[in-house]
Amino acid sequence: MMRMLLKMSAIWMLFISISVCADSISDLITGEKESESAPKVEKVIEVNSSAHDDKKIQKRLEEIFSELENLQNIKILVSSGIVTLQGDVSTSSTKTKALQLAQQVAGVVEVVNEIVVTHNLKARLENTWKKFSGTANELITSLPLLLLAILAFVMSWILGGWISERRNLFRRIAPNYFIANLFGQITHLLFILLGLVIALSLLDLTAILSTILGAAGIVGLAIGFAVRDTVENYIASILLSLRNPFEVNDLVNIDGNEGNVVRLTTRATILISPDGNHIRIPNSTVFKAVIVNFTRNAERRFQFDVGIDTEQDLLEAQALALQALSSIEGVLSEPKPIVAIEALGDSNILLRIYGWVDQTNHSFLKVRSEAIRQIKQCFDQANIIMPDPTYQIRILNGITKDLVQKDNIEQDNTYPTDKQAKLPIHAVADISSDNTIEKKVAEEQVHSNTENLLDKKTSLE
Repeated sequence: MMRMLLKMSAIWMLFISISVCADSISDLITGEKESESAPKVEKVIEVNSSAHDDKKIQKRLEEIFSELENLQNIKILVSSGIVTLQGDVSTSSTKTKALQLAQQVAGVVEVVNEIVVTHNLKARLENTWKKFSGTANELITSLPLLLLAILAFVMSWILGGWISERRNLFRRIAPNYFIANLFGQITHLLFILLGLVIALSLLDLTAILSTILGAAGIVGLAIGFAVRDTVENYIASILLSLRNPFEVNDLVNIDGNEGNVVRLTTRATILISPDGNHIRIPNSTVFKAVIVNFTRNAERRFQFDVGIDTEQDLLEAQALALQALSSIEGVLSEPKPIVAIEALGDSNILLRIYGWVDQTNHSFLKVRSEAIRQIKQCFDQANIIMPDPTYQIRILNGITKDLVQKDNIEQDNTYPTDKQAKLPIHAVADISSDNTIEKKVAEEQVHSNTENLLDKKTSLE
């Protein structure tokens, strides 16, 4: 029983809440709240009032209401300056209008509202039909003006699109293809806005333009936050296209990614790595990254380290390494190669060898490889020892033993005489340029229709 009572009370409370909401919705539709809160004119109540004054008020209101179609059926009663309005009206707006007119007449102290908004279907249908007919007549009357406004807007749109397609015109202003295309899009947008202003001016709706622009601004801001990365990439593309940091086929290192440049699009920079793989880097990352361009300067320096025994003559080893570098075709004589003592290690002395390569004529990797081979061969022929690391192991009983890692069976780290005689002293490796990746980039340029913002006419950074 208790559970049943709780259920009934809950249903009753729900019914009350629905009734309150229904009353609110009904007030909103019929305008009851609006009528109750109709603006009242503040007046000073006169001390002297007569029946003659009441008749004058009543007569004046009857004259006013008789001129208005929707107020002709309202009955007016006046007593001591208090006006009572009775009758049926079809809409709440008519009821509000009657109250406002009665309050504005001089001598009226208070208005008693007894007007009822009728729900008669026939009256409502007649009122709706009148409104619809009036709207239709206005639309038919303004149809030529509406068609003219639409025609002006469409013509502005078409004219802006035609002008934006004139690539040569914008290329004279901006030699860069991407910037010229951007100018064309902005021009098209300006013509669209011009057509919209002309159309709204013809329809006398210019006040709507500020509302439309405000809404467009809010929507654009929301979209901008949603696609922030895309917008950032697009802006970075504009800045990169104004001053190109690299050209097609340049060997670059961007944020740790090394490869030859294929193209610069509106969203990303495409590279082909030395392994032949495509690397796509967002332009926002490219714009903010440290870029190393290995191709911009044809001369590039290589380096590598060689360790020799601490008992060797350092000057002799340096002179021998310089002589070996000078004999290699790909190593430039200017700038001169350098052999510097880099560090004194535990079991060797570290020599750091520098040399310069002209990348337009020779392969950087091949020349470096040949330099390492030639210096190793010269050191072997001159019996310059390049010792292996030595590790000292301390045994618990205090005895010390030296463990030496050796690649050769011989304990003196020297080559046998017969092995030295077999060394190919005059052998020379192929150091010509390797154009494999460059050819792949060229094939990409031929077979791809994707846009490329890298232009030789654009200034370089």
